Parts: sequence; structure tokens; C-alpha cells
Amino acid sequence: MSGADDVQVLADFRAAVNMTAGEVEAWLGTEESKSVGQTREGERESRGRQSARRIVKIFRGGPRGASDVRHMRKVVSYVKRHLAQRPRGDVRDTRWRWSLMNWGHDPLKGGVA
Repeated sequence: MSGADDVQVLADFRAAVNMTAGEVEAWLGTEESKSVGQTREGERESRGRQSARRIVKIFRGGPRGASDVRHMRKVVSYVKRHLAQRPRGDVRDTRWRWSLMNWGHDPLKGGVA
């Protein structure tokens, strides 16, 4: 990573992803995680679950280059966009929450307004 823009992306990413690497890994083992998200043709796992695995790698090893920075931007954008679509009522057991958790954000924990 280099440059002020990359530093800002990293800060935004850390604000958007409010789950730890361990929490994300544990979440990936749940049926709820497996039940949501879009899967590209020919792939076995949803985009969100693929993103979660990459988030864990970034947390554990730090961003390694431009593709990680692009992914962090994608995560920040996804989280902000989906938080703006929050359904009414209790979201604890909703597909909306589960989808966000696949992207490393648990809306019940707070963060990113």
C-alpha cells in the first residue's frame, strides 16, 4: 500500500468491517452464512463468502497490493450500500444481516453510519 488514498481506504475498511477474523471464520461455518448471497455461474460459494475469506487474509497478513485495496473499497461500498437498505423491525435473524456478516459487518455491533 502506498499513498494517502490507500491509507484512507484502509481506515474506511477497518470502520466497515466490525467483525474480527475469528468471528468471520466462525460465521462462515454456519448454515445462515451459506444460505445467503449471489453465486456466480460455475462457482460453489457466494460472492459474500468469498469476500469474507479474503477479509480474513487481509486481517491476518495485511493488504498486499492493489487488488487488496480494490477489494477493501468493494467491501466498504457494499457495507454502506446495504446498511442504507436496513429493513424495519428486529434484524437479528434476517437474510439482510446475514448477508452483511458475510462481508464482515454485523449490524448489531454498530459501526459505519
